[in-house]
Amino acid sequence: MTKLTCFKAYDIRGKLETELNEDVAYKVGRAYGQIYKPKQIVVGCDVRLSSESLKQATIQGLNDAGVNVLDLGMTGTEEVYFGAFHLDVQGGIEVTASHNPMDYNGMKLVRENSRPISADTGLKEIQALAESNTFEEVAHKGITTTYNILPEFVEHLLTYIEPEKIRPLKLVVNAGNGAAGHVIDALETQFQTKNIPIEFIKIHHEADGTFPNGIPNPILVENRASTSEAVLKHKADMGIAWDGDFDRCFLFDEKGQFIEGYYIVGLLAQAFLLQKSGEKIVHDPRLVWNTLDIVEKYEGVAVQSKSGHAFIKQVMREQNAVYGGEMSAHHYFRDFAYCDSGMIPWLLVSALLSETQQSLSSLVENMIAKFPCSGEINFKVSDTQTVIQRIFDHYAVAQPSIDKTDGVSLDFGTWRLNIRASNTEPLLRLNIEVRAEAAGRSVESYVDEVTALITA
Repeated sequence: MTKLTCFKAYDIRGKLETELNEDVAYKVGRAYGQIYKPKQIVVGCDVRLSSESLKQATIQGLNDAGVNVLDLGMTGTEEVYFGAFHLDVQGGIEVTASHNPMDYNGMKLVRENSRPISADTGLKEIQALAESNTFEEVAHKGITTTYNILPEFVEHLLTYIEPEKIRPLKLVVNAGNGAAGHVIDALETQFQTKNIPIEFIKIHHEADGTFPNGIPNPILVENRASTSEAVLKHKADMGIAWDGDFDRCFLFDEKGQFIEGYYIVGLLAQAFLLQKSGEKIVHDPRLVWNTLDIVEKYEGVAVQSKSGHAFIKQVMREQNAVYGGEMSAHHYFRDFAYCDSGMIPWLLVSALLSETQQSLSSLVENMIAKFPCSGEINFKVSDTQTVIQRIFDHYAVAQPSIDKTDGVSLDFGTWRLNIRASNTEPLLRLNIEVRAEAAGRSVESYVDEVTALITA
């Protein structure tokens, strides 16, 4: 029995050839088919050079397990999510390594209605069957049909805005040579047909698996300059950059400044609560004060969940929440089967810019001034639990309120920190936020203080 190391907490991700190859992909497809026995599922892949062959191997495994496949071609993850709840299918698989390095690939798997398959909801069973290689023969093999989901997907996206209310906007869009470009082109056609006055300035637009402009990962500071510079050059109202499978988008204001995902959560909560007060908004525990402030101001109900898409989606389903947001730029929507999307957020922000007649910088500047934050800072440490305990012990004398929803959050009234071990990498992640009016100290000084404890 060969141990497969590409199975992670939320998805499949591994180094090409050594951890993930066509043989492994075939086994994943075969195991998915045998365990869930769907009649038909959707399969798509991102733009990476290895993705098409891995997708074909996965499809072969599914067909051999008796599953019919709708091959969506090159797609973002959310197009597979959309297909899995919109079409008459019982699941979906996207072959993608998102923002990982060139020599990686992976898969994201869902069941009917786009319910996530992660380590505690079926991924371990798929791993065990793929490792054991004990597959049943089926009487009738499945067939594969190509399917273009783009027109239906774009039609769905347009339901999040009221076209007649959109004011003229100029948007810089940076697909990072990833998979997002074809959706932007299709939206542009619809905007023109419906007289929606949004103009796109496209950079790094064409899908190219060699990633000539670097891996599409706008969370890395060094990857932000091209979007920022284009916003200033073209005097745009907003810049938008996506990761490789465009399930996350990152926003830049009209001054070319990158906006932390944390404040976008507040902005989207505001957008939904302006439409209807009383709705539930789910957020993660890493940074919370701004979200709580906005949700209270616009008469919503804030619900905290552990970080990670499987947890957020579950809590949203249980609470019937209209929206869920993580500071890591994952945004989830009830009308999108509780899945994350990198297309819906910027559409909602465009609508908010139109409705409020404000610039993006003015919409977020009060949030940033009121609740400055550090952004997520990662540390490589040999023993995460020892370090967390050291921080815990050091601050015990201050008697902070303690929350252990995800890692450890310590709230001192004027500032708070969250420290947690990464679910996907050998890292410790730190977030700090401050109440500007009460702190008397900068975020940076708290970061220096906690960093000294971590690296001691």
